[in-house]
Amino acid sequence: MRWSLALALLARVALGEARDHTSDTTSDPTSDDSSTTTIAWSDASIITDPSSVIPTGSYLVYGTTINLSDGDQLTSTITQNASASRTGNGTLYTSTHDSVTVLVGGAGTTTLGNSSMNATATTTATATHTPIVNTRPCNDYVQFCQRSYSNITMVGAHNSPFVQKNNAASNQVLDVTYQLDDGIRFLELQAHDQNGTMYLCHTSCDILNVGTLEAYLTKVASWVKTHPYDVVTILMTNFDYVSPSHFVEPVKNSGLYDYRYTPSKIPMALHDWPVLADLILHQTRVLFFMDYQANQTEYPWLMDEFSQIVPPGLSHKDALNRMYMANHNLNVDLSLGSFNILIPNTAVINETNAVNGTGSLGAMARECTAMWHRPPNVLLVDYYNEGSFNGSVFEVAAQMNNVTYNRTCCGEESAAGHGISAVSLTSLLLIALGTTLFSSF
Repeated sequence: MRWSLALALLARVALGEARDHTSDTTSDPTSDDSSTTTIAWSDASIITDPSSVIPTGSYLVYGTTINLSDGDQLTSTITQNASASRTGNGTLYTSTHDSVTVLVGGAGTTTLGNSSMNATATTTATATHTPIVNTRPCNDYVQFCQRSYSNITMVGAHNSPFVQKNNAASNQVLDVTYQLDDGIRFLELQAHDQNGTMYLCHTSCDILNVGTLEAYLTKVASWVKTHPYDVVTILMTNFDYVSPSHFVEPVKNSGLYDYRYTPSKIPMALHDWPVLADLILHQTRVLFFMDYQANQTEYPWLMDEFSQIVPPGLSHKDALNRMYMANHNLNVDLSLGSFNILIPNTAVINETNAVNGTGSLGAMARECTAMWHRPPNVLLVDYYNEGSFNGSVFEVAAQMNNVTYNRTCCGEESAAGHGISAVSLTSLLLIALGTTLFSSF
């Protein structure tokens, strides 16, 4: 195949626009007066966004607040003296002195120290039987302990599982364990139904298939168990619009189900989310979202993304009272007939993930903050370990969070090639050609 054709196919470059959806308001338009314990579909309207990239579909927008029967009914309020009170079983507060941090609440007491001290966790029996790796609580910043989950900017790994050497469809270089070790706390993935088993594939399992959802989540669970003071979020993209029941078994078998967080209602407004210390003390440290087909009546813990995070078409008033995510990735759009796939433009990844400069992550984050009066909740990036310097994406998040980033980044082992290899590109083109020929019959 002539490379002039390949270059022509790769000539179309598109910048993944930041989703300017945010939340910041002094009033909460949702109400808590509903006594309904199951989702009333009559209270939801359907909005279809035809401009969305594949997959696209209908999502729910709720006109009223719906309480979940088995949700965490605790509510948290943050006061100026850095203490949080809550209704329910006791008072929650964080006390920090020198190198010792104490988390105290109705669910237990946790005392943390520096690397020369022992960390004791009494929140659950499980924590005492698992080797503890981290002793610095609340996602590496003790300042986050008393911050609401919705008041923190996280760096997210776009297509976190897609790590494969010399495959142009990869989105990351380092696997999920390295990602979490380096500071990633938001993991996004794309799941496909293959004969009843959920696999992690990029657009098509013929292009990039990195294994089962369960195997990936099991690796995450291993990390979560050894890091009892961290909160991790997982966004699962339901590419084939299958029933959410397809995702439940992998979550349970992985071991993450025991750490799941269940919200108290739908939708969760900006100020409804608990503080990180509350999630840690209750060991509900893993938050699950799904983009399409989530059914929180049956699975309250599997949160509907577009009810909690601003979707397209939501009114400005409601959007101000939701979390929002900023997609920031520069892609090459490979199209041939009916076949289409977005692959990262690695040639300029150092600029895309930079702190400053035109088209940089930092510039986008500052623009979103100015527009919505608060930073994005998630900065979703490809090849998080690269940028204007190693760790530049975390520096941007630190600036958004008003904290100091002083960690070493990033994992040393590289599992994927950065460029588009001849073999990988040829494979993509052959698959595209086959798809086009097949669809013509």
